[in-house]
Amino acid sequence: SFPGGRRDPADADSVATALRETREELGVAVAAASVWGQLRTLPDRQGMTVAPVVANLGPLEALTLTPNPDEVEEVFTLPLAHLLREENQGYTHFHTATGYRYTLPVFLNGPHRVWGLTAIITELTLELLLPGQY
Repeated sequence: SFPGGRRDPADADSVATALRETREELGVAVAAASVWGQLRTLPDRQGMTVAPVVANLGPLEALTLTPNPDEVEEVFTLPLAHLLREENQGYTHFHTATGYRYTLPVFLNGPHRVWGLTAIITELTLELLLPGQY
């Protein structure tokens, strides 16, 4: 999943929350000027609203990550080229006990399967950044 958490009273907005959470969870200070924008809000499984924020962190090789062990078990990245390969894209079909059925994206063949809200945010980001390619 991506860095995230609840908005603190000191956070001015969703962007401030995202920047704070990224600093707290990954040890990366992202400047507000690096923020490209916010995707549409999404509901999570607990009924909370998630406001994904997209920012440019620069080259990954230049980043020094210091994950907070109380909040982050592991950090991994996937190149855009990997996400764009059809053999790494799929969909998972779900149905509830009440008969409601839905389909969500999933990204395969990386160090981990990317699914759920993380896959939805990844898909929305790919659609935004690479229209016509994804």
